[in-house]
Amino acid sequence: MNLKEKIRVIEDFPVKGISFKDITTILTDPEAFDYGISEMIKAFGDVDYDVIVAPEARGFIIGAPMALRQHKGFVPIRKPGKLPAETLTFTYELEYGADELQVHVDAITPGLKVLVVDDLLATGGTVKAVKDMVQKLGGEVVGMGFLIELTGLKAREMLQGIRVESIVQYEF
Repeated sequence: MNLKEKIRVIEDFPVKGISFKDITTILTDPEAFDYGISEMIKAFGDVDYDVIVAPEARGFIIGAPMALRQHKGFVPIRKPGKLPAETLTFTYELEYGADELQVHVDAITPGLKVLVVDDLLATGGTVKAVKDMVQKLGGEVVGMGFLIELTGLKAREMLQGIRVESIVQYEF
């Protein structure tokens, strides 16, 4: 199956100059969705990990079914105010400003092997923040997986030393 053919590309969304890669067309096609999750799992078939960590919201769509199929735990990374127990709050820089993410402090324990997944790797800012959060709690990031990667933005450069896999690539 050619997963790239299943992705809807919407130009100038959400703002002019952005070429948005819409995965809802994959999600509404059970065979494509199953194939995408299977390919993500296959990409890390040789990696030993304990838990999958994913940022909201579309990372949940990829990470939760992967974790379930692999009989692994799933840890959600949320925007502030969404998690009920004690959290670690992490502030990170964006191109124009800053943002925050939170994780339950008891979700990642020292020595835990973590696979980070998301739907899209663009600039890498969010997943670098997730990596830093995992490491701050004592976890070890053993890989990062993405359904789509925008290779022209060169996010892999900021993730050096970490295995990065993507299923579908676009220059931009």
